[in-house]
Amino acid sequence: MTPDPKQPEPFIIDEYVRWSDVDNAGIIFYGSYVRFFEIGETELFRSAGMPYSKVFDHFDIWLPRVHLECDFKYPARLDDHLRVAAYFTCFGTSSIRINFDVLHLESWKLAAVGHEILVCTTRDTIKPRPLPSGLRDLLAPYTLTEEQALQVLDPEGHFET
Repeated sequence: MTPDPKQPEPFIIDEYVRWSDVDNAGIIFYGSYVRFFEIGETELFRSAGMPYSKVFDHFDIWLPRVHLECDFKYPARLDDHLRVAAYFTCFGTSSIRINFDVLHLESWKLAAVGHEILVCTTRDTIKPRPLPSGLRDLLAPYTLTEEQALQVLDPEGHFET
């Protein structure tokens, strides 16, 4: 019997809400989630085997963000412990969708959910071009549905969506 191939998984980081992340009310400032998303995205590429510092030169591309969306669900506060899952949900001809789920660990509630769309472009003209197949291959182990990612993030179903 052949063993099952490894199931895709999100890349997960744990972070704390820092002083610079909160507003005057002591609640995380909405823009701070972008920092969490960036850390998750950067480390996701590193975990896939090619840090961003090498992706652009290796494939001779850029991956600018053309869309960012986030829904805020639970107010994180200073020193709260957050778990951020980053994963790919869709590859287009020239685009990649990265999803982010932010779990507030003390309450077991989703603090935020978001996604970005990156477009593969040429480096000289910044015009869209097809995603290199080698890049798709590198990222495939982190490609799953939102439901699959939530199952990995909380396999016992503790948190509220």
